[in-house]
Amino acid sequence: MKILFEDNHVLVAFKPPNMLSQADSTGDTDILTLLKQDLKVRYQKPGGVYLGLVHRLDRPVGGLMVFARTSKAAARLSAQFQKHAMGRSYLCVAEGATPEDFTLTDWLLKNPALHRTEVVPEDTRQAQKAVLHGHTLRQRENTSLVSVTLETGRNHQIRVQMAHMGSPLWGDNRYGHGIPGQQIALWGYRLEFEHPISHAPMAFMYMPEGGIWTRYQDVLDTIWGAFQMEQLQNTHKRE
Repeated sequence: MKILFEDNHVLVAFKPPNMLSQADSTGDTDILTLLKQDLKVRYQKPGGVYLGLVHRLDRPVGGLMVFARTSKAAARLSAQFQKHAMGRSYLCVAEGATPEDFTLTDWLLKNPALHRTEVVPEDTRQAQKAVLHGHTLRQRENTSLVSVTLETGRNHQIRVQMAHMGSPLWGDNRYGHGIPGQQIALWGYRLEFEHPISHAPMAFMYMPEGGIWTRYQDVLDTIWGAFQMEQLQNTHKRE
């Protein structure tokens, strides 16, 4: 767990892979509880600590999350999320070759009994529309590095839609061909939103490392360098 930004209103942190976003019936460690405990200790708060969960990441996925430190911030950030005004970008390594640019539109239905989400016909009762946009950055050794943005936020959406397209994510043992010990190659690497109080544009990036990601390390370094340059230019504009 790493905190990238914190003020009196918001907190941006990195959720490690295989950690829950919030507590569930398993009792396993979750980032929301850890952050609350951290704030309680650092600020020596005698009572409970408020920290609002604005959005989630699937348990096996690593990446950036924003939390609200006040109820006002929570309401405004949640509104951004609901209106799709919050930018969340993902990196994934897919099996096989993917198109250079593609949009996937499917209807998904969550199956709680099997702990899976499935692609179903549009007229299926309770099915939800799911739309994602993908851009292939590089292809190597029968895999593709893909940048993904979502129009909708459905359960396991990227994993299900990529698998349905015929390009399951590397290391995904639920929807693909992953095997025990492999880490799914899905990462929430970029997060953008408007600060709920100052309304300043906020942008953060946290790159994956190790494992299958090393196959594309040069590409990841280029993305990170471009982001740093972008932030520097934005700083100069504000000055």
